[in-house]
Amino acid sequence: MIKITELYRNKQHSWYMLGRDASKPDNIIDTNQYLVLNQQQALLLDPGGIELFAPMLEALVKIVPLEQVQQMFASHQDPDIISSLGLWDQVLQNAKLYSPWLWEGFIRHFGMERTQFVPIPDEGMAIDLAGLSLRAVPAHYLHSSGNFHLYDPVAKILFSGDIGAALEPVDAPVFVDDFQSHIKHMQYFHQRWMPSEHAKHVWLRHVRQLDIEMMCPQHGRIFRGQAVQQFLDWFEQLPVGIACK
Repeated sequence: MIKITELYRNKQHSWYMLGRDASKPDNIIDTNQYLVLNQQQALLLDPGGIELFAPMLEALVKIVPLEQVQQMFASHQDPDIISSLGLWDQVLQNAKLYSPWLWEGFIRHFGMERTQFVPIPDEGMAIDLAGLSLRAVPAHYLHSSGNFHLYDPVAKILFSGDIGAALEPVDAPVFVDDFQSHIKHMQYFHQRWMPSEHAKHVWLRHVRQLDIEMMCPQHGRIFRGQAVQQFLDWFEQLPVGIACK
């Protein structure tokens, strides 16, 4: 069963994390899916693997009527986060998928017949959700060569994809409560999967200009408050792309 965690609420604007499925097979990577609502319209971020579709659908309709989910966001092409797209294509009406232009030919293999593909240019773009302007933030080569994060300037939430990810059991806490003890869950992942020091520093330069109160990765715990800055400082000094010596 998917666990639902409300992260933010302000009038008709809210964020939810959907994840921590204790019934998933042990050899399947645990993922965090996110839902943003504004003025009775919803955007689903990286809706998960095909094996998660049924529990995700069950959880989603507890939050919002299915007809209000009119937009999806795919940060990059990995199957753990978007191989369910073909099934969402069958249940969502008149939906749009915002995703890097680079991956359209790959993403089509997951099965998208009705969903409108909206390519995100390399420099990013604004995504309108019923008057709320979300920003697709470039995160190229971290780890995908075409990759985006999503920033909400009102909630001050950054969906950070694989940056900040940690591989932990599904019963781990939702939030990072002790940053130093959390490093051991993140370090190998970032050093192996993030291949470019240059790309890392470009991303940091852009992200440090944003007002972020919560950073929400695809795997593991969420950073909030002081933990956001602690992560950025740690990531900045971490050597990445070091598997080949």
